Amino acid sequence: MGRRIARSDELADRIASISVTGLLNDRKKMKMAQSNSTRYLIVGAGGSHGATGNHVARQLLARGLHVRAFVRKVDARAEQLKALGAELAVGDLHDFSDVQTALDGVQHAYFTYPLADGLLLATANFAVVGTRTGLQSIVNMSQITARPDHGSPAARQHWLAERVFDWSGIGVTHLRPPFFLENLFNVAAPTVGTEAKMYLPYGQGRHAPISGVDIARVAVGILTDPSPHHGKTYVPTGPAALTMTEQAGVFSRVLDRGVEYVDIPVERWRQILSTIPVMSPYLIEHLSHVAVSHQNGEFDVVTEVVETIGGTPPQSIEAFIRDHRTVFEPPRDAHLSA
Repeated sequence: MGRRIARSDELADRIASISVTGLLNDRKKMKMAQSNSTRYLIVGAGGSHGATGNHVARQLLARGLHVRAFVRKVDARAEQLKALGAELAVGDLHDFSDVQTALDGVQHAYFTYPLADGLLLATANFAVVGTRTGLQSIVNMSQITARPDHGSPAARQHWLAERVFDWSGIGVTHLRPPFFLENLFNVAAPTVGTEAKMYLPYGQGRHAPISGVDIARVAVGILTDPSPHHGKTYVPTGPAALTMTEQAGVFSRVLDRGVEYVDIPVERWRQILSTIPVMSPYLIEHLSHVAVSHQNGEFDVVTEVVETIGGTPPQSIEAFIRDHRTVFEPPRDAHLSA
């Protein structure tokens, strides 16, 4: 007997199945092509504080995405990114033509700026160029204290920078993290190692410090799927808000030796900061007013942003200290002289 002739409804089902499969394959190919052609500009990719830009660049590169790293100079960190596959754009955010070159052909960008004066000019350059080049989305690194009436000049400038990006018409998402865990390298490590004490003016206010890696995870989650986050402001935090006394307790447990938090007046804090050569008046003002905000409870917030958007629970202060234990240990010569 000959082969059975398929009924018309069976043929219709097969044709529909083939059509749907073909459509899905076409969409998959289109998505892959778009992914291969999409460029991400990462400002601060060669930065050091919290290294959020560097972490964002590395995480995007690990996904096989096209990253253009905007750096001030070609140094070891920039060369490392280049070796991982990043394209380098060398320039200054205050130079309009440098920003034009950096944003040419870019669809999505991560914007961050150091704690220094000049944020508004950098933001304006970026926003204006972005509107001209067709930039689709920006993840903007702001700060938890951003508001127009804050005593800190950096907090006020960050609030204004947010508004500039909002007015640009580009899809923007603002991140307002609290203190970075990496801050502990500067404000805690020197005296924890030598005296087993932390001298800070934070009172009994709480904060949930977050690592640069975790902030980067949030930024990458938004950059790779920006539309749901346009127009939103997020506060990514660590898993628990602790007082500095409680943080000293964590140091004590991890280091297996007593560590004490010593609360000092803000004016004493100013005096200490003024003796550090790299501290500008702008930064001293910022750190002094932020200390008052901390005392007043403005940092006391815990969110699930890191896990929800970044896909991984945030690192705890205990895990961070454990991972960097040698940084907080007494200097070697202290052991030798004992």
